[in-house]
Amino acid sequence: MTKCPKCSHPLTNPDECKSCGLIFSKFERTQARKNEMESGQSGRKSKAASASRFVSIIVLVAVTAALTYYFAGDIGRQGKTSNPASSAVDDAADRQAESSQTTELAEQPQQEVGSTQAIVTTQPIEYAKNGTVAIETPWGKGSGFFIGETSVVTNKHVVAPDRSQLAEIKHDVETRRKLITLEQEKMADLRRRMKQIEEGPSRQQLAIIIQEKEKELTKMLPAQQESEEKLKSIEKPLSTTDIKVFLADGSEYAAQASTVSPKRDLALLTVYAGRTTVLQPAPQSGTLHEGDKVYTIGNPVGLRNTVTAGIFSGYRQREDTKDVYLQTDAPINPGNSGGPLIDERGLVHGVNTMIARGTQGIGFAIPIQTVMEEFSLSPAQGQ
Repeated sequence: MTKCPKCSHPLTNPDECKSCGLIFSKFERTQARKNEMESGQSGRKSKAASASRFVSIIVLVAVTAALTYYFAGDIGRQGKTSNPASSAVDDAADRQAESSQTTELAEQPQQEVGSTQAIVTTQPIEYAKNGTVAIETPWGKGSGFFIGETSVVTNKHVVAPDRSQLAEIKHDVETRRKLITLEQEKMADLRRRMKQIEEGPSRQQLAIIIQEKEKELTKMLPAQQESEEKLKSIEKPLSTTDIKVFLADGSEYAAQASTVSPKRDLALLTVYAGRTTVLQPAPQSGTLHEGDKVYTIGNPVGLRNTVTAGIFSGYRQREDTKDVYLQTDAPINPGNSGGPLIDERGLVHGVNTMIARGTQGIGFAIPIQTVMEEFSLSPAQGQ
């Protein structure tokens, strides 16, 4: 070097620049390290370029393979379409495979007869809900279900008032009517007495008593009026047009005819509702076992399409009539009467009919086979 690499001053000392003080040995080492770093970066850039080229080659190969597969498959599909016999065989195989994946409802045919909907076996509880109806009459509310295309099973007490209960209802209405009349006369007497009392604490106290009694009487009158109207509707001759049937979709129909059992709490209504969902009775061999899961469907206290679950508790026989009932702890509330008692497959085992008074979780249903025998029905009629 003849000049300083930093300030370009002529060199007079081989080790250090007299002008800027640069030590030449340190400068050379720094330059050497800098050259090494630049050389390494150049190598890494070269490697990155090589990797990028490799990835591009892989992507090109993958795209070529995909295009080849697509066009080969398209040719295969065209060949399949051009052969009707092969297509029919393949379609039949596909349908068989799909059919094998469907959960079947045990011992129940899947078909559509007339205008009856085909059974939805994958949702048996939902299907049973669609076949359950709400029933309203001037004297009460209940439930029922389609056992045939135009036949609805329910309880007799839902569509026809019990005459023994009628006498009790009539007695209660007349008793309350007398009590209200006596209370009104008593109120009139208190008002006359208040007029005779001079102003003071006694008169003020009597005025408060009269005011409170008037409030109580005001609350009693609407309920009494409703009971009076209900009694009149019960006492008049039964007409099927008074029986309203509501399907799960909310549509309303009037019963065209009704048949009541002379000895059991059962009734059969004729309802022309177009497309209906018919529930299937459990076969005679399909007996329930204690602990089996069961469901009740109905309209308790006006809450339509309510499903409750429980277990089958056993078969019970009444001592007076010797009739057999199904006992369950699935809740059966007012309004559930006449609805179906079903199993997990949606098969009907009984008609909900009553609960044991003064108990909780003890309900009873009439066996579906008893219903079929009572009205001379057969499973074929119910499909």
